[in-house]
Amino acid sequence: MKAKILLQTILMLVITFASSWSASALDDVEISVINAGKNVYMLKGAGGNIGLIATDDGLLLVDDQFAPLAKKIEAAMKSINDKPIKYVINTHYHGDHTGSNAHFANHAPIFAHRNVRQRLQNNPKIQSEALPVVTYDNGVSIHLAQEEVKLTHLPHGHTDGDTIVYFSHANVLHTGDLFFEVGFPYVDLKGGGSVKGYLANVEYMINNFPDDVVIIPGHGKLTNKDTLKAYAKMLRYSIDRVSNALSAGKNEQQILEQGIGSQYQHMSWRFITEEKWLKTLIEDLK
Repeated sequence: MKAKILLQTILMLVITFASSWSASALDDVEISVINAGKNVYMLKGAGGNIGLIATDDGLLLVDDQFAPLAKKIEAAMKSINDKPIKYVINTHYHGDHTGSNAHFANHAPIFAHRNVRQRLQNNPKIQSEALPVVTYDNGVSIHLAQEEVKLTHLPHGHTDGDTIVYFSHANVLHTGDLFFEVGFPYVDLKGGGSVKGYLANVEYMINNFPDDVVIIPGHGKLTNKDTLKAYAKMLRYSIDRVSNALSAGKNEQQILEQGIGSQYQHMSWRFITEEKWLKTLIEDLK
């Protein structure tokens, strides 16, 4: 039990990158800019992928990585369109998506699900300036130039405060961490997430957006709905495999020895290994 608690603590620190990262640790990080379609862009640096729409009426930012990167993010935005930032959106509360909130809050209001504000507010290390000032239960639309940016809350998936962001005119969807294109997902069970809820939210995205939608995942490269469908298939398989093993009376060690199966072993990655993914499934499904 002690080992399990230690593993969960380490995992939380790694995935959220603990807001204590020093500026020097991020000195060499560069912000790259990838066009996702029309005037919507994906910015990659360290931490979660950033979404950006750049219009002549101003800019809208989705997530903002770490505080030491704020100036670099700002410079990347200005390289696209040197207009003022109008709105900031947090897809959830983790530090690799909200770390620069205090900086950008000086320029624009921050939008997020109400649970994001509550979780950030409960963290004594978070400045009050970094808190979202516009919160919602189910979602809200922001109209900027010719674009309608639709914010939709999906419950109990990665966390209990997840928002997906759809740029309607550009047909680009930012999933936040409801999609890890890089491999197995991190499901923050202590933060209100659940593996079955995560799958339900991925299925929602598959069923409610155009087949040709361009997808900005929380982590990984720009992708499409076919990749998201394959991800849903992996999630269903994983849940069924571990549920069946638990129903058959297998314990954690036996399930770990059985493994995820050769079909999905390649989805193990540096933060969410096959073992960590299986332990998350076991804890949530038992």
